[in-house]
Amino acid sequence: MTPQVQLVHVFPAEPGGGNPAPIVVDADDMSDHDMQAVARSYGHESGFVLSAPPGADHDYELRFWVPDHEMSMCGHATVGAVWLLDRLGRLPGGEVRLLTRSGAVTARTTDDGAEVTQPSGQLEPVADDAVPAILDTLRITAADLAPQPIRNARTSRVKTLVPVADVSVLDGLRPDFDRVHQVCDLIASTGLYPYAPSDPTRQVFDARQFPRSSGYPEDAATGIAAAALAFGLLAQGSVAPDSRPIHIRQGRAMGRPSEIAVRFILRAGAVDGVWLGGKVTGERG
Repeated sequence: MTPQVQLVHVFPAEPGGGNPAPIVVDADDMSDHDMQAVARSYGHESGFVLSAPPGADHDYELRFWVPDHEMSMCGHATVGAVWLLDRLGRLPGGEVRLLTRSGAVTARTTDDGAEVTQPSGQLEPVADDAVPAILDTLRITAADLAPQPIRNARTSRVKTLVPVADVSVLDGLRPDFDRVHQVCDLIASTGLYPYAPSDPTRQVFDARQFPRSSGYPEDAATGIAAAALAFGLLAQGSVAPDSRPIHIRQGRAMGRPSEIAVRFILRAGAVDGVWLGGKVTGERG
């Protein structure tokens, strides 16, 4: 089959920025091979919108592929798909319930994009004996790290949060990409996510994402990693447990500057998940 693919750009901070996301809004008849072929053709994470299973309490089902494999969840492709569905007049209005292979999420449009929920993050320390392998892969030393711990964090997929001393260290990273897959397997992670504060008083942080095995070496904007980072920042006291947005900037080193907004969801005075969102641009249907 020849699917109708529409390319949107998710989380752009300026023209030319953001993460491209090929989206197919009528993917019910696509096979796994068809979906992977789209991802391989475009070289980006791709989102596929399917009808919700009969009897399911959802509006749509979403599936996600990168060139090398299927993913259980992709934040920026979800945001892009919701924005596109709205532009095509395909949203039921208000909030929409989406079924993904990592579980159900809620999404809604915003003035210039969309946002999607993620559950509360889970954190665990990376073993001390694995840290040298991470540093060697990133080609940095312990002196380049900030005093916070290296952690594995997840809302949908595990990302390894690597706090570096400042943005200059972050921008200067030249990883050994041939070792990323190996070190991620060692620490049970799907990607290395080094980060640094850029304007702590405004809750602005910069980050880069080096995925384990997506078919490309670096990601311009990684919503799931940004959500995980928010919980790492909360645990170390770098952000407050309130609804103010946390801004995660990414993609600058690739020439595709991006910005992701994460806001904690508060219920009964406690953090209970996040809204993850940002701007989307693309062709209207």
